[in-house]
Amino acid sequence: MSETTSAAETAAPHRYTAAMAADIEARWQDFWDAEGTYEAPNPTGDLAGDPELAARPKKFIMDMFPYPSGAGLHVGHPLGYIATDVFARHQRMTGHNVLHTLGFDAFGLPAEQYAVQTGTHPRVSTEANIENMTAQLRRLGLGHDKRRSFATIESEYYKWTQWIFLQIFNSWYDAEADRARPIAELVEQFESGARPTPDGRDWSALSAVERADVLGGYRLAYASDAPVNWSPGLGTVLANEEVTADGRSERGNFPVFKAKLRQWNMRITAYADRLLNDLDGLDWPEAIKLQQRNWIGRSEGARVDFRVDGSDSITVFTTRQDTLFGATYMVLAPEHELVERIIPAAWPEGTHAVWTGGYASPAEAVAAYRKLAAAKSDVERQAEAKDKTGVFTGAYATNPVSGEKVPVFIADYVLMGYGTGAIMAVPAHDARDFAFARAFELPMRCVVEPSDDRGTDPSTWEDAFASYDAKLVNSANDEISLDGLGVVDAKARITEWLTTHGVGEGTVNFRLRDWLFSRQRYWGEPFPIVYDEDGIAHPLPESMLPLELPEVDDYSPRTFDPEDADTRPETPLSRNADWVNVTLDLGDGNGPKKYRRETNTMPNWAGSCWYELRYLDPNNDQKLVDPAIEQYWMGPREGQPTGGVDLYVGGAEHAVLHLLYARFWSKVLHDLGHISSAEPFHKLYNQGMIQAFVYRDSRGIAVPAAEVEERDGQFYHQGEKVSRVLGKMGKSLKNAVTPDEICTEYGADTLRLYEMAMGPLDVSRPWDTRAVVGQYRLLQRLWRNVVDEETGEVTVVDTEPGEETLRALHKAVDGVGQDMAGMRFNTAIAKVTELNNHLTKAGGPLSRSVAEPLVLLVAPLAPHIAEELWRRLGHTGSVVHQDFPVADPAYVVDETVTCVVQVKGKVKARLEISPSITDEELEALALADPAVVAALDGAGIRKVIVRAPKLVNIVPA
Repeated sequence: MSETTSAAETAAPHRYTAAMAADIEARWQDFWDAEGTYEAPNPTGDLAGDPELAARPKKFIMDMFPYPSGAGLHVGHPLGYIATDVFARHQRMTGHNVLHTLGFDAFGLPAEQYAVQTGTHPRVSTEANIENMTAQLRRLGLGHDKRRSFATIESEYYKWTQWIFLQIFNSWYDAEADRARPIAELVEQFESGARPTPDGRDWSALSAVERADVLGGYRLAYASDAPVNWSPGLGTVLANEEVTADGRSERGNFPVFKAKLRQWNMRITAYADRLLNDLDGLDWPEAIKLQQRNWIGRSEGARVDFRVDGSDSITVFTTRQDTLFGATYMVLAPEHELVERIIPAAWPEGTHAVWTGGYASPAEAVAAYRKLAAAKSDVERQAEAKDKTGVFTGAYATNPVSGEKVPVFIADYVLMGYGTGAIMAVPAHDARDFAFARAFELPMRCVVEPSDDRGTDPSTWEDAFASYDAKLVNSANDEISLDGLGVVDAKARITEWLTTHGVGEGTVNFRLRDWLFSRQRYWGEPFPIVYDEDGIAHPLPESMLPLELPEVDDYSPRTFDPEDADTRPETPLSRNADWVNVTLDLGDGNGPKKYRRETNTMPNWAGSCWYELRYLDPNNDQKLVDPAIEQYWMGPREGQPTGGVDLYVGGAEHAVLHLLYARFWSKVLHDLGHISSAEPFHKLYNQGMIQAFVYRDSRGIAVPAAEVEERDGQFYHQGEKVSRVLGKMGKSLKNAVTPDEICTEYGADTLRLYEMAMGPLDVSRPWDTRAVVGQYRLLQRLWRNVVDEETGEVTVVDTEPGEETLRALHKAVDGVGQDMAGMRFNTAIAKVTELNNHLTKAGGPLSRSVAEPLVLLVAPLAPHIAEELWRRLGHTGSVVHQDFPVADPAYVVDETVTCVVQVKGKVKARLEISPSITDEELEALALADPAVVAALDGAGIRKVIVRAPKLVNIVPA
């Protein structure tokens, strides 16, 4: 504030100023903490003794887990927190038992990277960040139940994260029952012979290692050797969902490459159909649902087996099995496991020179090409490059419908993450296959009749012909003909033929891949897994949880060469030999044995997959969550068939990360009977972003926004002209404004009002510090309407207000209540402002019957000043639990409206009438009006058109 403004404010000793706001806010925050004002009672014990409270509807409101950054909060961070707080306060005032709290998602890379740079233990920096962020959030007056707060790094919390992992590890998905079941039930099936083993031997004939391998093929959490996304910059592997569209890490924007490592995975693909279908019952933004549907990527087609010389077959998934007669070659992803098995020692006689890449043998060609492919991201591999690359493996496969031998290539445009990692190439009818076939001089066959005049000889074409409407041609053998059929009929016929001949079948494929669950880092949850001397994974018994992180001297994972099969990343945990190598009695009857601990840690997503459940029952050390408590807060109910949190607010960036993972964990826990809710979050709301101007000098480097001057529409920093663009707010962009700054200058209630008034909550909006003062002035006018600035005395009177004021009040009550329920906080503030301005202009002291509902209207938005005014108005209880005002319908509707009466289309009269008048009443009034009678001049009436309450049109005979 300027010196002039400050002087004017201090002239009145009881004026609402920043200093007064600071005093009021601190006192009421202390009061709320001391009184437990925001503590939400649970159904076991608390509600049982209070029938009135037990009868209240519940509301579970959540924000997405914040990460405690060392930079602290800027004013963009609290937008969602303030919004959920306003909504929660309104819900309390409308009779709900509200659970609203906030914890910290505190494992992850930022703290570990800081530890690598400074040597500070991640726990030390993380706890310091939590303390700082907690103080910042408290200053905003957020009404959280602090008893329920926690951080994921607390061993009491991650004990249950590890416990959930073990539930998933000890489960398998029964496709027939369409749910997860304990792995022990699968073992029973193998032991009894009800389910045959893969090779047909009795279960008892299998070795311990063989049994573990069989069960690993079913477990929902399993370890496997597979191509992974390796980020050298982060020193860890990443899940597919953590790799951006341009092939870089979602965190840090580092390049991502392919490598083959043994890693833990979650079999989320088993739930693909349920994850897809259950979206329909969720109250989520359609854009988020669409992202999840696209990521899951369900497609119907056929599995087709191409026999390779020897005992191997290459299996492809295709949605265009009708074009199978046109498959003239095959392509495997360079990482495909069959590549090593099918390549011959030497090039087959007559191999085309273009196919070999100039290498002396298939093994050399494949090795060289794999090296090139590994250096590219998935995005680079799929880019529509002019030059297609690949190499012949030296192997041939048999097209099952034509019997033709077709060459098998590897090429980087085929990825292991999609389909089966192998394609049948139909170059005449696929653009990428067409380009590849031209580059490698491969044959093409037209099997879909072109609708243009290009003819049916692909060698004369300039591009592929793709169509779902054309007829099939050149597609017949001695047993089946597709010629003349449309695509749909041809698909059905060829699928039936493939099934009958045992070389394929109709199937459904998903784009979704299993969730890579290992990280080669220190700062994460340890896996509750140990390995015996045979390498078999054993779960720790529950009595050994939590398995806590050990101390290490070096937090840096040591990278490795993905091209060298003999190297592996060295994780920080692996360097603590005393922790890794242990002798344990797992309680399995085998007594104490030597084991080796898992030295990877869980990803940062693990703790946020289930944190909504911990909020319900945060101190339970015996169960994940008390069933009665979970049922009360999250169980299925009318309108929420799969249960879940009533309102979940956060950014849209986690659509296929946290939101998808949490849904998967909930479904597993639901299947196993641990929770009643099959979905974690029933209603999802994505708030927009608070943006800020970024100023850059001639080098493109951001300069401090606070130091930029505007002159004649141009912007200057230290005399140099700079550019300006609207973007994100952040420390690195030098445009961050902290909430502490605004609270100090104006007060937290002003900041709350400004952030809610900036625009619709779900729309991004630019920050303008100069505009904050508008909401500050609103609070000052509110204060003056209740308190004398000179004496500090309350000025309200007990007389009744006039009708005009009553109408203004009740319209505001009605409108604000609707806006609060609909999370339209900007328009709610506009209505409060309009009412307050009306009262200011009306002059004179406020009637108590107006002042009190005015304070209650403001309470969810600006709780500190509302508490202060409520107390000064003579009330002893907190405003938090007062009833929200209810509008009198008689004062909400307009007293009269103007009705236009036309005769022969010309206006002859205007009537002031009740807005609730009926058509019949309005017609009678119009016909009786003297001006209308005169206009008719005795003429008969052919028709009267009534549009109550605004229009009557009379047509004379």
